[in-house]
Amino acid sequence: MISFTQVMLLAGMSIAKEREQGTFDQLLVTPLHPSQILIGKAVPPVLIGLFQAVAIFFIARFWFQIPCAGSLAAILWTLIFFMVSSTGIGLSISAISENMQQVLIYVLVLMIPMALLSGMATPVANMPQVLQAFTYIDPMRFAIDAVRRIYLEGATLFEVRWDFLPMFLIGAVTIPAAGWLFRHKTN
Repeated sequence: MISFTQVMLLAGMSIAKEREQGTFDQLLVTPLHPSQILIGKAVPPVLIGLFQAVAIFFIARFWFQIPCAGSLAAILWTLIFFMVSSTGIGLSISAISENMQQVLIYVLVLMIPMALLSGMATPVANMPQVLQAFTYIDPMRFAIDAVRRIYLEGATLFEVRWDFLPMFLIGAVTIPAAGWLFRHKTN
């Protein structure tokens, strides 16, 4: 949850800040292709989110002595998919926002339902059918399921592969959508 919040805010604020400062148009006329700019804006939040998540993993494992039944590599792959999909959502929010305050509002409005629908507090199976349908567009649902199964049950990457597909699809839709919105949005 901590990494999710940080990644969404960083990704969302990156373009909104450029737009507020008036440097976004200058960025678009550089020799870089817009997809390269988008990748440059997406990589730092992903790396920061991974760093935070790994730090929390090490605190849980070595400070609180909670044994990990699965592999660190499986957890890292899950986190990479999750961070990329979260970054895509953050960049999409940034693309539709006029300023940093709007990004903050959009992120908070989206983040609370996403956290509640993720299965972190209440199992998805216990939610009403209508809400269960909404959980399929929440990358946190699949990240929590995969990490929980890897960390506590010792699941392998093969066993949690179906959790990767929705996160991949969310990233594959939101990142290109953010790129398209950046190029075609008029202020």
